[in-house]
Amino acid sequence: MHGLSLTMLKNKSFGEASAEKFNIGDIVEWSSWNEGSECWNYNYGIVTEIKNEVRTNRMVSISKVLPLSGERTEIEHFSVSLRLVSKGLEDSRVKH
Repeated sequence: MHGLSLTMLKNKSFGEASAEKFNIGDIVEWSSWNEGSECWNYNYGIVTEIKNEVRTNRMVSISKVLPLSGERTEIEHFSVSLRLVSKGLEDSRVKH
């Protein structure tokens, strides 16, 4: 098992390339199917956290998003399912 976890650390996680486009505070979009109207709803939110974690034995990139409408509860998304809408304001005083 040690070799597997070491390999997971060396390789980029699934969706990590997509997540590299995002920063905390960016506005992103994702779609969800609305069965009632049989169409896609587009949702918007602010990225609050980006992390890599193991899900079903695979390292994946997960982004936490605070929706701009509806319930104000953070939602986890696979980073690859998000689309950048607007970059957050960058404060030169903040060190990354």
